[in-house]
Amino acid sequence: MQAVILDGNSLSIEQICLVARQLSSVSVAPAAREQMQKSRDVIEKAIAAGTAIYGVTTGIGEFARIRISPEQSAELQRKIVYSHSAGTGNPFPPDVVRAAMLCRCNTLAKGVSGVRLLLIDTVVEMLNGGVIPLIFEKGSLGTSGDLSPLSQFAEVAIGEGQAWYRGELLPGGEAMKRAGIKPIELTYKEGLGLINGSQMMTAGSALLVYDSERILKNAMIASAMALDGLRAVESAYDPLVHRIRPYPGQNAVARNLLKMIAGSEIIANKTGKVQDGYSMRCTPQILGPSLDTLEHVRRIVNIEMNSGADNPLFFGDEGKYFAAGNFHGQGIGMVIDFLCIALSEVANLSERHTNRLLNPVLSGLPDFLVEGKGVNSGLMVAQYTAAALVSENKVLSHPASVDSISVSADQEDHVSMGPIAVRKCNEILRNVRTVLAIEMMCAAQAYEFHGGRKPGKGTQAAYEVIRRHVPRLVEDRVLHPDIEAIRKLIKSGEILDAVEKTVGPLLLAREMTDLPKPNVRV
Repeated sequence: MQAVILDGNSLSIEQICLVARQLSSVSVAPAAREQMQKSRDVIEKAIAAGTAIYGVTTGIGEFARIRISPEQSAELQRKIVYSHSAGTGNPFPPDVVRAAMLCRCNTLAKGVSGVRLLLIDTVVEMLNGGVIPLIFEKGSLGTSGDLSPLSQFAEVAIGEGQAWYRGELLPGGEAMKRAGIKPIELTYKEGLGLINGSQMMTAGSALLVYDSERILKNAMIASAMALDGLRAVESAYDPLVHRIRPYPGQNAVARNLLKMIAGSEIIANKTGKVQDGYSMRCTPQILGPSLDTLEHVRRIVNIEMNSGADNPLFFGDEGKYFAAGNFHGQGIGMVIDFLCIALSEVANLSERHTNRLLNPVLSGLPDFLVEGKGVNSGLMVAQYTAAALVSENKVLSHPASVDSISVSADQEDHVSMGPIAVRKCNEILRNVRTVLAIEMMCAAQAYEFHGGRKPGKGTQAAYEVIRRHVPRLVEDRVLHPDIEAIRKLIKSGEILDAVEKTVGPLLLAREMTDLPKPNVRV
């Protein structure tokens, strides 16, 4: 498996997933090590000169006014870790913890944090050795970094706290011992060097971007299945229509829909309609903006995870030191709030497709997609579940980033609340997966009432995967196992893989490179 080499500048979301989920090994580029040493030299010279440096020879936060002697430095850095380990809630999943450790290493590798090479080497050893700190989900404000969760990671790096090793939760020192890793003894800046950045929420955001791309591809599959089953008017997805409104996402959705429904015998059985309702006709215009939003989120997350998100900063080539605010997570908080909206809209559209499939007045199909109405209720209540999740998503889409609360005696009087945005977005993502599963289940059932006519190439591929796990509904049965089975197929990528194997890769917004460029002054 390919190793990930950190240089502070070129880490990708895909590499984060490799390390977080496939356990790829990690190393630090020689040039990054050289830059880190230069940064450390700035600290050493400043200390020798008796310069007051925030968090190094002073206290932190409101206590920045208090000078600390060189002899107290190690104690200060250790106590910074202790005092900031104040989180609560459920533990983060292991993949998020590994992603955050990797992101913190990449920030250190940028060579502006002033820490020793020994510090990054210890964290890299933890990643490669399988030591996963226990970190609680709640407690970070997303400004002054993710102080509380990263402090729990730092506890393990110094041989304390708790960590998983080979599936067993152990005292941090024991986990490090079993992995053959010597805990680090902190010195100047190194407590802050482990905790004073946005890496917990950045890591969660990177994984969200990766998972959201797959969700959006599955949303396009679900839409294609529903449109096929509802005998949509294909002309609404014609390239000429979308080329004159050259949003990349809208055009990508339209092309993908046509690619998946191509060859459909169901749509070919014309109904005489001249146009469909908005949730059908405007599918590209509704899903497209979610694709465009995701590209914006990806760009911001890429910037953040390759940034010097730390404080204070030490510039080796210039020999300068700054206490500043690069730990502030507003950039991440705002775009993840936006992603919450984008994903919620995916579920909104999906539920409307489900409604049309189940309503005989709109679909021309049997009530709730089952014969024997009155005795059988069919898929009626599956829509209730979709509606409940859609409503929950609307509540969760309230932005976290507008809700600042002052802390630390008003020293930290504006905070991003980005970690809350990330946590909400993960819940929305889970809900969307289930809503899409219900749409796919209903669309597959709709195909059973079209007289044996086959759906399109891509929609047929999706239908066949679903039918291997969920049989046709003939009489009422318990539905939640069927919904869960399809949800797992979406999460695993089995449906997406089958469709892309049949029709080729589904396009995302960034791949729409042949659209006309609007002649607009910005």
